[in-house]
Amino acid sequence: MGALEEAHLAACGCGDEEEEGEEDLLAELGGGEAPGDAMEPAVRALLAGLGEDDRREGLRRTPKRVAKAFRDGTRGYRQKVKDIVQGALFPEVGVDKRTGSAGGTGGQVVVRDIDIYSYCESCLLPFSIRCHVGYVPSGGRVVGLSKLSRVADVFAKRFQNPQRLANEVCGALHASIQPAGVAVAMQCWHIPLPENFKCKNSRALIRTSHSSRSGVFEGESSSFWNDFLALLKLRGIDMEMDSCSASLTWCPLRPHEVLLCNGHAKRNTSNGASSAKSASIPSNMVCAVSSMLLSLGEDPLRKELLGSPQRYVQWLMRFRACNLDVKLNGFTLNSASVYERPGEDATDHRAITSELHLPFCAQCEHHLLPFYGVVHIGYFGSGDGEGINRSHFQSLVHFYGCKLQVQERMTRQIAEAVYSVSHRGAIVVVEANHICMISRGIEKIRSSTATIAVLGQFSTDSSAKALFLQSILDTANQEV
Repeated sequence: MGALEEAHLAACGCGDEEEEGEEDLLAELGGGEAPGDAMEPAVRALLAGLGEDDRREGLRRTPKRVAKAFRDGTRGYRQKVKDIVQGALFPEVGVDKRTGSAGGTGGQVVVRDIDIYSYCESCLLPFSIRCHVGYVPSGGRVVGLSKLSRVADVFAKRFQNPQRLANEVCGALHASIQPAGVAVAMQCWHIPLPENFKCKNSRALIRTSHSSRSGVFEGESSSFWNDFLALLKLRGIDMEMDSCSASLTWCPLRPHEVLLCNGHAKRNTSNGASSAKSASIPSNMVCAVSSMLLSLGEDPLRKELLGSPQRYVQWLMRFRACNLDVKLNGFTLNSASVYERPGEDATDHRAITSELHLPFCAQCEHHLLPFYGVVHIGYFGSGDGEGINRSHFQSLVHFYGCKLQVQERMTRQIAEAVYSVSHRGAIVVVEANHICMISRGIEKIRSSTATIAVLGQFSTDSSAKALFLQSILDTANQEV
């Protein structure tokens, strides 16, 4: 794949050799205004910086898809809470306060498990949220239940951090429906750095919990707050246990970072992190991302967004087209040399060798969003107890994952590489969660995708295939 050397952002005159401040960058982008069609040229500049050709099949519509996803994911900037709540307040009889609280006078209402997503303002990547909203009606009025989730979504569809999101949802609901009080609790999940995927499925994600409250929910001794927490526990949600997670570092690209200037970031090296030199990134790519922010109506100079374009590019550069030598017992991907194995009894299922739950993180080439999960590899071994080292398989998975990919292709490529070594049969199963499935219009938060590739003996021997698939199931709950 050849890079488009001429691809650059016409609205930005940034160059790699010249370091300029954020103020100069904004001036180059048009004094705070970006053309409405700047999104797609900016994405093309990012693809070129990754060493990709946006004319190749699979990438031709990527600029349009990425632009659409960002616009949809930030539509909250163009929405108003009053337009949602107006007309959705209904009279509801309560009870005498001397008797207790119920209905439209003090009867607490809690809507749980509202699955939404937002964009992290530190790195511009989507993160998933499970939101729980409660309120205590007053004045004999209740609000339509769907409006609680819609108001939460208005503020989620912006560049956010979790605590501010909880505060804004709480404040907006209190101001718009004028209840006795509002309580908001959020469980949030953020993707970690690719090299930190050490365990399986959602346990690999960074999880934090946050809450905000107003009115009668305020105060440590509030009976309404205690009732709110108790109603969440009925769904297995323990916010008290999760409360300590709110102090954890939220964005994995932000810890110990000190912003220097356009295209460069410095990390505190006391923890062994990278220096400014190793963190240097192409300033034309940073300029492209800043142009995208302007097109979305954001201000790249807003305090919370300072450094965010750099961090987003830093994430993308982890998936730059690379040139790795991956060796599997004499098999080298780049030179296609093959290690000859002696003949074996192809009907001996005991010769099936497997390496399961190999973690990976790749970047979807259709939307420039991560997908992550585990790879399971099976092949017919020699039967003498010797096989390919797990670390070689992990390198193989990394080779095909550290680039712009699609899961179907990645599954096939890994299977073909293993089959060229085993000669007799290879089977590969990939289980993945796609960030593009939780973001954009689809918003299928808990969906996952499984793909399988079967070559050689495994394609004709159903019992061997079943044995391998059962081994995945048997080890599903084991830490690897």
